[in-house]
Amino acid sequence: MTARIIDLTGMIGSYASRLFAEEGHEVIRVEKEEGDDLRRVPPFLADKRDLEHSAYHQFLNAGKKSLILDLDSATGQRLFLDLLGRSDVLVADRPLAVDEQLCFEANPKLVLTKIENDAPEICAMARSGLLSLTGQPNQAPMILGAHIPYLAVGAYVGVATAAALLAARNSGRGIRATVSVRQSLESFVEQAMVEYSFSGTITERRGSKGAITAISGALPCKDGHWVISQIHRPGRWSNFLDWVQDPELSSDPSLAQEENQHKRRDFIMDRLHAWARRFTKEELVEEAQRRHFPASPVSTTLDLIDDPQLVARGFLREMNHPLFGRITFPQGAIATDGGARLSPAPRLGQHNGEIMRLLGSDVSDHDSFNPGE
Repeated sequence: MTARIIDLTGMIGSYASRLFAEEGHEVIRVEKEEGDDLRRVPPFLADKRDLEHSAYHQFLNAGKKSLILDLDSATGQRLFLDLLGRSDVLVADRPLAVDEQLCFEANPKLVLTKIENDAPEICAMARSGLLSLTGQPNQAPMILGAHIPYLAVGAYVGVATAAALLAARNSGRGIRATVSVRQSLESFVEQAMVEYSFSGTITERRGSKGAITAISGALPCKDGHWVISQIHRPGRWSNFLDWVQDPELSSDPSLAQEENQHKRRDFIMDRLHAWARRFTKEELVEEAQRRHFPASPVSTTLDLIDDPQLVARGFLREMNHPLFGRITFPQGAIATDGGARLSPAPRLGQHNGEIMRLLGSDVSDHDSFNPGE
């Protein structure tokens, strides 16, 4: 059963609502007359700094509808409550212009998901403890790029909203769901907290070296980096030595024991750094797989955009875009029977007329929005 979701969010919540669009639900993004902030986030496609060419707007708002509504006006608030009465979910990351109680009076079965965020992204990462685990040992923390933390929090918002929607439909009563950005990021540090609570072990930065298995991490090679993770099993070490042909590793028979590998894992990984630079990613990964060692290239954005596997799985699809022509576009991580091919991100106010007709209202009667049709 599809749902109608009202989207009053920025960077974090807009990814969550996009996940619902990928599932085939109707997502209505309520915007100010001057457009929401995502339309102003660079980079801008085709070097046009207007409300339609932001790459983030085009990605995060794909598959949605755009409604201009002045929520500071009495008319806009009345129309908003009327729309809530015909919807299932409201996702918001800002204080509502209308009282929450009025929202539930307009729709007693409403799911209201509130995103709590009291700090910029980089501050939230630091306060959560996440940055204590990133980077090289004894050096400054490394900042995660591409807004990865916010996208991860968006997934939490999507899960919380979906669970609340199911509960609301089963009970027939409205539900409030709250997702904290800081606590979502702190959940990534839970394993380190558990280790300290039970054993007093402080999880330290490992940089490019793994922490679970003795031989694991990202290593440089001729054309970039690759990753290997050796699980200790009988015969694996001798097979590994046969491949690497490193005399210093072969001269120490004690390294055949897993316990000793863990004790000297930094020494082992340092030897592999020099060895791996002689090969390309493809050569290393193919040989690792032939020998049944888990390995992967460290893919770049350019690697991914041409990845035939992503095309075959439907993650990358060609789109006929009214502004940019025929482009390859990420369609999303979720694939279900009810999912649909995403449409391009909407023009500002593109769906005003459609939604006003849904509400039984005449567009010309209101000055709280500008029709985009």
